[in-house]
Amino acid sequence: MTQIHDIEHNKLKRRGMMFILSSPSGAGKSSIAHGLLTRDPNLSLSISATTRPKRENEINDVDYHFVTVPRFQEMLHHGEFLEHAQVFGNYYGTPKGPVMRALHQGQDVLFDIDWQGTQQLCQINPQDLVSIFILPPTIQALHERLKRRAQDSDKIIDLRMASAKSEMSHWAEYDYVIVNEDLEQSINNALSILKSERLKRRRQTGLSGFVTELTTEEF
Repeated sequence: MTQIHDIEHNKLKRRGMMFILSSPSGAGKSSIAHGLLTRDPNLSLSISATTRPKRENEINDVDYHFVTVPRFQEMLHHGEFLEHAQVFGNYYGTPKGPVMRALHQGQDVLFDIDWQGTQQLCQINPQDLVSIFILPPTIQALHERLKRRAQDSDKIIDLRMASAKSEMSHWAEYDYVIVNEDLEQSINNALSILKSERLKRRRQTGLSGFVTELTTEEF
């Protein structure tokens, strides 16, 4: 008799997905991303390359791949990025190799990128992309969070606030929107979206074979 695979222990084969979080600076996407990564072992973070200076609490090749402008331009010239953008005078880009390998292995990849990067990824592979836009509960809350995290000068904070309205105007381009009033609830909402998207029929490439086994097995 043909033995049906135990779904709980031998998961059906499926394609990995690109799970995107975007928001204006200070709305909480990085905190939500951290919450997702600590709770879901099948989710890995896409580590971006950037030319901006490393902050005191950041680790190279963990938080970002910190590179020089000439090195970034060399990578861009050789087509090593899935997406790239210039933000506040610094370059950011998603290295292609690690992401494509993870997706091929059925691993989901989390992206903490802006609307420009999201548009580029959507043009490359919309079928395997799920996007969430994070909004702050109020514009005052956004400003307070930027001040409280004490990572930027007052000048940069003013620039971030000035660009926030433009960034938030892209919310309708995303599959889902979360208003981040309570961090724990926002993480749970994002987890629910992740789990639901994994169950979509088109992502479960192993379903056809599994159903064939079910329908041909003798009982």
